[in-house]
Parts: sequence; structure tokens; C-alpha cells
Amino acid sequence: MTLKITERLIMTPGPTMVDPRVLQAASNPILGQFDPEFTKIMNENMEFIRRAFQTKNKWSFPVDGTSRAGLEAVINSIVDRGDKVFIPRIGRFGNLAVELATRAGGEIYTLDGEWGQVLSQEKIIEKMNEIKPKVVIFVHGETSTGRLQPMDKIGAAAKKIGAFTVVDAVASFMGVNIPVDDWELDAVIGGAQKSLSAPSGITPLTFNDRFAQEISKRKRVEAGVATKDSAKADDFITSNYLDLTQLMDYWSPARLNHHTESTILNYALHEALELILDEEGLENRFKNQKKQQTILKNSLRQLGLKIFGDEKNEMPNMVAVEIPSNVDGEKVRSVLLNEYGVEISSSFGPMAGKIWRIGLMGYVAQKHYVLRFLSIFSQVLAQNGAVLNTKEALEYANNAYNK
Repeated sequence: MTLKITERLIMTPGPTMVDPRVLQAASNPILGQFDPEFTKIMNENMEFIRRAFQTKNKWSFPVDGTSRAGLEAVINSIVDRGDKVFIPRIGRFGNLAVELATRAGGEIYTLDGEWGQVLSQEKIIEKMNEIKPKVVIFVHGETSTGRLQPMDKIGAAAKKIGAFTVVDAVASFMGVNIPVDDWELDAVIGGAQKSLSAPSGITPLTFNDRFAQEISKRKRVEAGVATKDSAKADDFITSNYLDLTQLMDYWSPARLNHHTESTILNYALHEALELILDEEGLENRFKNQKKQQTILKNSLRQLGLKIFGDEKNEMPNMVAVEIPSNVDGEKVRSVLLNEYGVEISSSFGPMAGKIWRIGLMGYVAQKHYVLRFLSIFSQVLAQNGAVLNTKEALEYANNAYNK
């Protein structure tokens, strides 16, 4: 029996459609994890990740696993039992940070914002200075609401009180500018299956020497690969697989035999990063994400739909749209997927059933995909009771692309 996958137009905030060149790269032959040809690819991926995060951090490498694995690796490695952890929350993934830090044994402090809004950096810094935590964790791109949390001042403020910043940039990575060094951020986790448009299962991240020195206090190397000089901390990082200190050895010239690296996902990561960094260019990528999002957002507004949330602080790679009161949002999603092969997302928590989340991440952020989506989406909405200005919306989109 041959596996057959139905083609989809994926307009969700992840996973995303993948450039065929990335898929082709992933179909190359398997190499051994210590084959010189493969370790060369590993080193090149580290340099690509540095360039993507605009950092000089030595420790810039991917973790095998979905973005949650990357988040858990960073949080488990820096948060010890009893550590104060401060987490500003503006949506579902702030709650995930709380969950991960709680499981790591942290003493959690939160600052909550309304879903659909962001928190002012001044308010975050004021609360942080009051708590004086060891770790500050915040979400940059909150896809549950489509908001982009400002964070250019938080890193420097955290350093002044000796705190470490951990940034969940899973959904914003490669969709918006994240100058890690300029913003003085300690550890930042990206995502493969968002604007990078690579397969899920590998997570690029970066952290600085200050962060590395702190987590190395808890380093423990398993007996099977340890030498007489290996670290054996009693207060060790509880996860073995997601222990950043051992992964540092794996991605360094030491090449600690920690796990079997995913060769094909590294091929895919390499191709996806190279296409953006060396072919498209970071600045052009960010400009295109914003252009496509603006055209889609304004077209949906022309259609007669209401855009959700604080538009001054919106993610440039997705649009959150309020579901009309006379429309069954889940029925529309079902018809789109099952009859037209188009996938969009609903939301979570207080936003469940109230908004659709439409992704424009990476490869799908192209004119022909946007126009195809608008045409199908307006047709399905009209069939389900929505009163729309379809002609005006499509005219606007075409004119916007022809400027």
C-alpha cells in the first residue's frame, strides 16, 4: 500500500506549507551522525541560526523535537527548584510557559494582560523589578490572539537585576526582526514549522555565554560516555534528552554521543535557512510577510469582517478575524477543509469560537495563495449566511498587488 497525502492550502499559524526545495533536500540519503559530511552541515546550520537570530552567540543550534522540546530544554536547564520565575501572559502560550516552569520546580509569578492586547514593557519591567526573579519568560508572537509582544527593552532591564530572559519566539522567528544581541536577550527559541516553513520536529535556538555559564553549574554527564573529568553535579538538570549542557557537547567539537541526530531534518533546516538568508534576504523576508499580511487583512475588512485585537501590536504573519455572530465558525472550517482543501484555525480559551486565525507564514505568503484563499473563503462564508462585499474585497486585493 502506497501512502497518499491530499494536497492542502494550509493557512494556519502553523504548521505551514513547505517549499518543495526544502522537501527535496530532506529526501537526500541518510548520513551517519558523525560523518564529516554531516558534521559540516551541523556547523553550517549553527552559523545559519546565528545569522537568523542576528547574534554572535557560540551556542546556536537546533534541538531534535518540536518547538515545545526546544522550550522545555531551555526552561528545564535554567529553572531549578525554588527559583523565582516571572511570566507575563497575554494568551495560551504564556500559560504553556507557566506549565513548563512549574514542572521544572519554579516559583511562579505572573502578570496577566487581556487576550488580544499586549502588556507595556514599562509595566513588565516594573513588576520584574518588584519580584526580582532569576528567570523571566515571555512569548514574543502569541498566535492564540495574533499579538506581537514588544520586548526590545526587557533584556537590558533584566540584566540589571541579574535575571535571565527566555523568549518564546517560536511563531515570530523568520517572520519578524529579532535582533537577539541588540535586545540583550539571553535565550531565544525559534520554530521550524512557522515562517521558516520547514517540517516540524527540529527547533532552532540560541543562548549566550552568560546563560551557558549558569546552566553549566547543573551539568551531569551520564556514565556511559563520561570521562574522569566530566561534570557530575548533584543538583543536575532533570531531563537527559533535553539537557542543554550535554547538547552543547554534542554540537561542539567534542561531539558527545548524546543521541542520534536527525539527518534529514537537518537537511531541511539547512535548505530552509539558506533559501531565506542567502537567496531572499532577511529584510526582504520581513517586508514580504508584512506586505502579504496587510493585503489579506485589509481585504478581509473590505469583505465586511472585523479584525480582532490590538492592531498596533499584531503579528505580521497571521490575521485574527472575528467570527460573524450569524455564522457557525466550525462549520465554515470544516467546509473549507473537506470540500476545498483549505485549512484555517480556530482559537483557545476565551477566544474559542470567537475568532478564526489565518496564517500567512513563510512559503504561503504569496500572491496566488492569498487570492485563491480570498476567493474560496468569501464563497464559503456567503454559503453559510454571511453578508459580504466580495467584489470590493477582490478588487482591493488585485489593486494592492498591482501597485
